[in-house]
Amino acid sequence: TNVTISGSVTTIGDNAFSNCSSLTSIEIPNSVTTIGTYAFFNCSSLTSVKIPDYVIEIKESAFIHCTALSSVTIGNGVTSIGKSVFAGCSNLTNITIGNKVTSIGDYAFSDCSSLTSVTIPNNVTSIGDYAFYNCSNLTNITINNDVTTIGSNAFEGCLSLTSVTIPSKVDN
Repeated sequence: TNVTISGSVTTIGDNAFSNCSSLTSIEIPNSVTTIGTYAFFNCSSLTSVKIPDYVIEIKESAFIHCTALSSVTIGNGVTSIGKSVFAGCSNLTNITIGNKVTSIGDYAFSDCSSLTSVTIPNNVTSIGDYAFYNCSNLTNITINNDVTTIGSNAFEGCLSLTSVTIPSKVDN
């Protein structure tokens, strides 16, 4: 099932498409500024998402357990990736993080076991606790020099990670 959201919608509400197991694609219009908590929880057939530049907020667990999700583009309006937003997206291989993101929340990409490479863009200052927990195929992560805080166990279970360069500004 493909869904196109009307251009007059400004918020995709909490649980709006939760457990829509036949949802394969969604077109999010530029009018949307907020994606609610658990909005796409367990949409197990959703394969890719492009979050437009006009979206400012992606709330907690918005795309949690979208197991077929392989590609995500986060637009340049988003300032924060909330707690567990993409947790359990086990087929996620490609993530593009917009340049206005300043924080990556706790467990944001935990259990994304197909993720192999991540670039943390400029402006991100904080990476949350367990942010990349159990990303077992993650081999490369590039952390920009603006990062000052890396939460506890941020890379625990990243068994394929061979090296990480920690910026000198990191104080935690």
